[in-house]
Amino acid sequence: MDELLSVRQLHVDFVTDQGVARVLDRISLGIAPGEVVGLVGESGCGKTTLARAILGILPAGAARIRGGEIHFKGRDLLREDRDVVNDQVRGRAITFIPQDPFSSFNPVFTVGTQIMDLMKWKSPRLTRGDGSRPRGRWPALLRGYPRERYRADRDAVLEILRAAQIPEPSRALTRLPHEFSGGQRQRFMIAMALLPRPDLIIADEPTTALDVTIQAQILRLLRRLVKERGVSVLFTTHDLGTAHEICDRIVVMYAGQEMESAPTGDFFGRPAHPYTRRLLESLPSPDAEIRDIPGEVPSLIDPPSGCRFHPRCDYATAECRSGRPEPAGLGGDHRVRCYHPIVVGDDDGPVGAP
Repeated sequence: MDELLSVRQLHVDFVTDQGVARVLDRISLGIAPGEVVGLVGESGCGKTTLARAILGILPAGAARIRGGEIHFKGRDLLREDRDVVNDQVRGRAITFIPQDPFSSFNPVFTVGTQIMDLMKWKSPRLTRGDGSRPRGRWPALLRGYPRERYRADRDAVLEILRAAQIPEPSRALTRLPHEFSGGQRQRFMIAMALLPRPDLIIADEPTTALDVTIQAQILRLLRRLVKERGVSVLFTTHDLGTAHEICDRIVVMYAGQEMESAPTGDFFGRPAHPYTRRLLESLPSPDAEIRDIPGEVPSLIDPPSGCRFHPRCDYATAECRSGRPEPAGLGGDHRVRCYHPIVVGDDDGPVGAP
């Protein structure tokens, strides 16, 4: 199947007062149409930087893309005209669900005003038949919102709010953000991400700020809505239990590199990279003792030579310290970046899912 999104050998540096941090080190990742891919790893591994690079919102001046490609529906976003990306891709074909629902709305405007502003500028009705947008900034819209289009867009908003299980959606649009709970605000975020009819949603740890019962509700809702609409999702999280619940495939990152990529069942049932196994062993379980990962996450300003995980790896050899392993297939859609992958039977068997 052709990939909707294809990131190949992406290399991103950040200029800091201490030196140049190699935040993404030639990372590769793909997402198929309708697929939910989980991007997991410890804090600081580069998950959010990768998401921002795809969206084209890396901090100007500090971030430098030194190489690689980001292809979306056959177009290289790194070489596309920025105005075209802003008009046709960002906020429309690719949308975003932020991490914190409490700071995502302007507190002085009603929820309805903010959602309709989104529709005013990103509505699918602003495109021509070939999917392109009119050039310029649509001066008619600067003078107001055409009544007929406003009504059609508002009907679309009410429909998606009902699908997102927002009670009394017409009344909800007249209320201020502080009148809603965190879970309700995140439902609004999901609805807003779906409104432009995107092909891809990037969800940046969208349940981190919510309690566990609300998390479960939001995950079930997101999973149902994206499957009904055939939308692909890049779901970044540090919570492996959340990834197990919602993702079709999981990519684990460490210090700016992707270490392992596998369908969810294989990822939890047949983890092959030593780092993946250590991550799974660190999950709380009533049947096993928690094992932490020795050592520290390396500095991205002065990263280790060879495999970036080798200083903390039980299986590291001289080859791991000097050479940089490339991703290799283990069968099917299972790939691992390791000279000495662990296959089931080589060690103490598979690590169970959470």
